Amino acid sequence: MNHAELIKILQNIGLSENEAKVYCSALSLGSSTILNLARNASMKRSTVYAIVEALKQKGLMHIKMQGLKKLYTAANPEQLEHILEQRQDNFKKHLPDFLAIYNLESNNNFVKYYEGLTAVKALYEDSLKQIKPHEDYLVITNQEQWLQLDEKFFMNYIKKRAKLNINTRLLFQDSPIAREHKRLEKNFNEQVKILPAGTALEIDLVLIPNRLIIHQLIPPIMAIVIENKSVIKMQQELFEIIWRSIN
Repeated sequence: MNHAELIKILQNIGLSENEAKVYCSALSLGSSTILNLARNASMKRSTVYAIVEALKQKGLMHIKMQGLKKLYTAANPEQLEHILEQRQDNFKKHLPDFLAIYNLESNNNFVKYYEGLTAVKALYEDSLKQIKPHEDYLVITNQEQWLQLDEKFFMNYIKKRAKLNINTRLLFQDSPIAREHKRLEKNFNEQVKILPAGTALEIDLVLIPNRLIIHQLIPPIMAIVIENKSVIKMQQELFEIIWRSIN
């Protein structure tokens, strides 16, 4: 594969054309001076200085001293894989932001889909930003299965929620974890009731005033968000019926 093709590949993973040229030159030259890099890449020396600095920031260029002379060395190409992983992680981190503006109904915010645990966790975090003081936060869930998805994250989420001045009420499928959580409900600023024996849930249902979140707890992990007042109102009524039916 010639240099031109390699430069295109480097551009595809996020390097500028000039960064790709200088990095390829550094790879082929080994430890080299700025002057040699500039000649090999057919660029001005002043331009190469700035590009080398940018490559250093990306972890793709190193400097070493040989006497009083600075020599520039390309990092191992395996570092490029690390850059790709970072870009992928960054995209996954912001995927919920793209999904949040993805509107399946075009005319109104009606149904939105979130795929994967990372996107779903970001949705939970966002739900705490949406709710206002004294509003209801209602849940029907299998607490044990919910926590198993990422216990550290969801326990931290519970603690964050506990600090908000909101009315949190939870209906849990019966389990040792649910009963322990019931015992500690005051610590988490919430009220807990245990659903009747034999209840089997694979969904975490969350109701806040402007959203109904239906989170599937089994693979494939995903969530559906409904932002429709009539649907939310109906689910709130159903929650109240169940809540009142349990002593």
